[in-house]
Amino acid sequence: MSNRVLMKGNEAFAEAAVQAGCKYFFGYPITPQNEIPEYMSRRLPEVGGVYLQAESEVAGINMIFGAAGTGFRTLISSSSPGISLMSEGISYIAAAELPCVIINVMRGGPGLGGILPAQSDYLQATKGGGHGDYRLLILAPGSLQEATEFIMMAFDLAEFYRNPVMILTDGFMGQMMEAVEFKKVKLGYDIPDVKEWAVGYMAQRGKRTLLKSLSLDPEVLEQHNQKLQKKYRLMEEKEVRFESASVDDAEIAIAAYGTTARIAKSAVKKLRDQGIKAGIIRPQSLYPFPYKPFSELPDNVKHVLVVEMSCGQMIEDVKLGVSKKVPVSFYGRCGGMAPSVEEIEQAAKKALGRL
Repeated sequence: MSNRVLMKGNEAFAEAAVQAGCKYFFGYPITPQNEIPEYMSRRLPEVGGVYLQAESEVAGINMIFGAAGTGFRTLISSSSPGISLMSEGISYIAAAELPCVIINVMRGGPGLGGILPAQSDYLQATKGGGHGDYRLLILAPGSLQEATEFIMMAFDLAEFYRNPVMILTDGFMGQMMEAVEFKKVKLGYDIPDVKEWAVGYMAQRGKRTLLKSLSLDPEVLEQHNQKLQKKYRLMEEKEVRFESASVDDAEIAIAAYGTTARIAKSAVKKLRDQGIKAGIIRPQSLYPFPYKPFSELPDNVKHVLVVEMSCGQMIEDVKLGVSKKVPVSFYGRCGGMAPSVEEIEQAAKKALGRL
């Protein structure tokens, strides 16, 4: 008997967090992610957890700092402008090396923009967002099933690296419905049940724990930053994730992630049906970014087309990976609309000079 259930994306995200052992949720309402806090407000008390609507996103992320410091699994969700308000707190959490999961259901911008979906927070997520030399692990699911798996995995990753993990998705995925099955994804890492760094653990032994991000001694701060950078290099070695299809014989490779990749896959099929050999590379981790499949493109690939639901952000990382081996062009929609299959198809033909 199948354990698959039909759920709206945002509610599936929330249930995945609960089944991963999340016990604390703090957040503030903003479309198009409001179903996440609404679901958690009902669901968390059923499993002995705590839901609290903060007075603002700034308050919410600082509540996450406190809760994460106790060693319990914590989650916060928001949408684009809300993540901007959290950026200072996210930097503090990363500096204090505390595990938590952050879900960004992206909307159009800049400014208040609109409630329609977008992918225009890529640079904010992958290049820091807040201040200082810190990084977040960024996972970008391409389906609701993958999203539930990534969210459950994110809590393990956060604890293993003692670092915030962000799930970067968009309003399409938050509002769509698909059948999902909640299943644990094993990382193969040993995650200690006892969190010796947590304030509760040390207090029980009569010892004081100080979790902070302030270092007034420049040498101490530099040593701490070097420690963080060593951790980020380990992430880059172990946590690169991507999906590649039909690239081995392709003349054009399409690069896309998340919702846009779903559409691009249909465009690849249509192009193949017309005799144009197209393939797709879909980054699943945005940090660390999968540079290798772009740096090791087979010689038959003559062009890379980057497709985004933005004015062009991931293209910078794709260009770094390709390193001028072949031309890289871009097609995107940046007003809260997704590129259509036909638009991607036409952009690929234009890139190959077939129009």
